[in-house]
Amino acid sequence: MNAGVAEVTARITQRSRGTRAAYLARVAAATDKGPARGKLACANLAHGFAASEEPVRAGLRSGRKPNVAIVSAYNDMLSAHQPFRDVPEVLKKSILHAGGLAQFAGGVPAMCDGITQGRAGMELSLFSRDLIAMSTAIALSHDMFDAAMMLGVCDKIVPGMLIGALSFGHLPTVFVPAGPMTSGLPNGEKARVRQLYAEGKVGREELLEAESASYHSKGTCTFYGTANSNQMLMEVMGLHLPDATFANPGTPLRAALDRAAGERAVAITAAGGEPTPVGHLVDEKAIVNACVALLATGGSTNHTMHLVAIAAAAGISLTWDDLSDLSAAVPLLTRIYPNGSADINHFVAAGGTPFLVHTLLKHGYLHDDVLTVSGRGLWRHTAEARLDVGSVAWEEGPKRSLDLTVLRPADDPFAPDGGLRMLSGRLGRAVVKTSAVAPEHRVVTAPAAVFDDQADFLAAFAEGRLDGRDLVAVIRYQGPAANGMPELHKLMPALGVLQDRGQRVAIVTDGRMSGASGKVAAAIHVTPEAALGGPLARVRDGDLVTVDAELGTLDLDVPDGEFDQREMTGRAPHDVEWAGTGRELFSGFRAIVGTAENGASVIRPLPAPQEEIPVAQHA
Repeated sequence: MNAGVAEVTARITQRSRGTRAAYLARVAAATDKGPARGKLACANLAHGFAASEEPVRAGLRSGRKPNVAIVSAYNDMLSAHQPFRDVPEVLKKSILHAGGLAQFAGGVPAMCDGITQGRAGMELSLFSRDLIAMSTAIALSHDMFDAAMMLGVCDKIVPGMLIGALSFGHLPTVFVPAGPMTSGLPNGEKARVRQLYAEGKVGREELLEAESASYHSKGTCTFYGTANSNQMLMEVMGLHLPDATFANPGTPLRAALDRAAGERAVAITAAGGEPTPVGHLVDEKAIVNACVALLATGGSTNHTMHLVAIAAAAGISLTWDDLSDLSAAVPLLTRIYPNGSADINHFVAAGGTPFLVHTLLKHGYLHDDVLTVSGRGLWRHTAEARLDVGSVAWEEGPKRSLDLTVLRPADDPFAPDGGLRMLSGRLGRAVVKTSAVAPEHRVVTAPAAVFDDQADFLAAFAEGRLDGRDLVAVIRYQGPAANGMPELHKLMPALGVLQDRGQRVAIVTDGRMSGASGKVAAAIHVTPEAALGGPLARVRDGDLVTVDAELGTLDLDVPDGEFDQREMTGRAPHDVEWAGTGRELFSGFRAIVGTAENGASVIRPLPAPQEEIPVAQHA
């Protein structure tokens, strides 16, 4: 193993000993020797198969066959999830063919950050992850199931489903991707038209035409944002079938992979002979593998929170310091938009996940000795999926990149370190995505331009008040406790325009940016957030701020005594203001949500048995 990866893995394992042992004890206690529903009373069991048809009804009644829960994020508004419409029936047939049973156990909500950008609905986006985890748990709560299959793709959906599945860690779980849409208008051209629109040089019709040509069919958006980062991480964690991740929807290969996933779900139950509980599969090595894959591909910054929350659900303590140290050790191997001009289909053509896993394993950056849903050993994910008379066959994958402008070997990378870095300094701790930022834009020292709402920044840009000067846009009161931590991707075209005009610009915020953001240096997820008294609440217009993505610093040139004595300015919205578009239903989440550094979750990780459990204080 690479020394840096090995050291981080060892310290995560040591730090997590108590909580991981307690988690595995809960998994062991929930593990049944026979079908889970064998312990149900007759009335309970009768409810469980009342609506079933034969042969599922007889199979559930007899209790001799494994029953697989299907949980889906299908809806027909979202392009990435629309392909799941008919997949449950496909899975049911393949599971029956493999000797099991299947029931659609429940659906989970799936919202689209692309639709809600800059809108009130975006303020529910991050909270939806934990709601999805809870919805997944409800779907699995009936003790009717011996395995589970998760159908989800985008943003908060996959992390939420995995967190929910880990609360049923005794169940083997297979994730089923939908695949990306085929390539449309190049992402770089779409970004160019967005900037022209921000400058008023093209109208809404031209912008809508470009957007429609980019987002044009069923499947995941083709840029390397959170959705495709999700899918990459699920495969490298061993939760997908090998090379299943980026097969396009509506193709014979995609359909064959879905059928194979159903068959595999039966095989990894106790009755199938290869029991693979998801709580055992997602261990410290699998978490580190996910981090390495994220960093090597310059993936979405959202995962600096999602991976922390996923790890916690498995009793594992992952920190931003771990991610920072891994980033220093892991080379950057891909150039996929926004980190380059290629889209995800070009990545697949260049060698895709099989070559990526091959080169990272070969050079010691990934742990091979892990469980996967296909068996032990991550080497299985170096194979390439091929269609063979209607079924999937796996053959040896590529051992070299077919396009070095998109995908490179680990001994000849685009950069010697990963695409994400952690910043720290007088303004707090933050995350910056460096892989898409040109070296000359990674260090910015400029006066602060302070805004408490993204709409105020966009108004200042439209009115020309930001023209002709260097600035660090400080967009505060955007953290989880303030307003749900919305993505602020809508700001990037305006910031890009200013940068292209020759101004030195950066952004500092306790909110999020999209996995699609990158061109401008962005210190995001700043913690502690302004709403909880963080330093951003005392920053004023004109304060000299430094964002240094090379040295990893986030600083302010104001004397300590003066800054510490300043009154906080601005504020988060009150509950009565944070209403409409369903936001008032989530006010309780704002009150209890954790910090970005700890996963921005409303779900509290359970302490190890030897840890002191605080007594709840009641008013």
